[in-house]
Amino acid sequence: MKKFLAVLLALIMVLSLVACGGKKESSDVPSDYVSDLKMGYDLVTGEEFFGPYYDEWSDMTDEQLYEMAKSEGAEISVYATSSKMLKTETPFEEKYPGLDVVVYDMDSDEVLSKAKIENDTGNITADVLQTKDVNGNVFYEWYNQGILEPFFPKDICSHIDAQNLKYGYPLYASQSYWYYNTEAFPDGQPIQSWWQIIEKNPDGSQKYRLFTKEIGQETAYLSLFASFINNADQMEQNYKDIYGTDLEYTYDASAFSFPVPEKNAGVEYLWRFSQAKITFIGDGDELVLAVHNSTADDPALCLASAGKIENREMSDFTIDWCKNLAPYTALLNQETLMVAAGCDNPAGARLFIRYITGGADGQSGGFKPFTKTGNWPLRDDVEDTKNPATLAELGAKPNTLSEIYAIYPDVADMWTYWLDKNPNVKG
Repeated sequence: MKKFLAVLLALIMVLSLVACGGKKESSDVPSDYVSDLKMGYDLVTGEEFFGPYYDEWSDMTDEQLYEMAKSEGAEISVYATSSKMLKTETPFEEKYPGLDVVVYDMDSDEVLSKAKIENDTGNITADVLQTKDVNGNVFYEWYNQGILEPFFPKDICSHIDAQNLKYGYPLYASQSYWYYNTEAFPDGQPIQSWWQIIEKNPDGSQKYRLFTKEIGQETAYLSLFASFINNADQMEQNYKDIYGTDLEYTYDASAFSFPVPEKNAGVEYLWRFSQAKITFIGDGDELVLAVHNSTADDPALCLASAGKIENREMSDFTIDWCKNLAPYTALLNQETLMVAAGCDNPAGARLFIRYITGGADGQSGGFKPFTKTGNWPLRDDVEDTKNPATLAELGAKPNTLSEIYAIYPDVADMWTYWLDKNPNVKG
């Protein structure tokens, strides 16, 4: 695996050299060193460091930031990836008179591309940016190039598990699940492992009809498969736990121009999954509908966002999540908030970020628009009233972006090449 990582690890180091350096493990550092520190690589030690990153902004109160924001300028521009952010404008302005929030609703790629263009031209409009980083692209290519700045309010971060602060400051967490039909399986979910998803019957036919979005077009899903490669030992052990025999390796990596690890259970899973009978559907509601329409005699599973469980109440779908799959159910994906480097209202940007993540006591009301099934707050002092299960009960794994970023392009190439050889794909 070391050879597999070497080329992209070198690229990461190059990117770090043109950025602002790394940070020591301790979040308490001398003030004359703070300006030279960031998440990324420490140019002195060469060691990799991740958040939380505390600086002079981290200890400021809402009141201090408010006073500074009023003097810096009235407008705070927010580039958001969710239309729900629009609902924060009026309550924030009522709480902080004199400040004007302008939310721009965009997709994730547009948020990032606009932030880069503005940074390159020096004509910066954005103050706050909402992003989701599932493969390390934002962290290593936007943050480490100085386009985005982190903000970690120390009082609020004390209520968030440190592993969820590694790559940025989170707004909330989300994830996807395999769904099953509760009428077809009244005794509970039929699978306990990822290997069982692609299981075959004694006659060689596939046990479940599978429905997903095209894995290679979904960065979050492909990142999950990359994580299986990085955690191959867990995948291998789980196969043995399920079937009582050692995993047989059947993939042929000779067609690739880059080194592929030998006898890697994650790569084997990628190969087997790419050759399964799969129907690709782009709409999440249609994915869970396919499971709802399945039967015990012709069972189906689908991979879709956790929020699609709402169809159970809204449309009487007979569906449920498959929880605690081994070796882990999913990756915990986080919506993060960052500040645009060189923005006009840095204090206002940080005040707004504090507000929508609950403020000092978790009671600001700013998080309310994002409270829905499939979104999990990460503060331990904010009650989750929407989800039928807590994150701890679902078996998700924190995302290790540094490891995924190193192999993501190669994993994408493997998936595309092998999928092209599958005659059983529909959609």
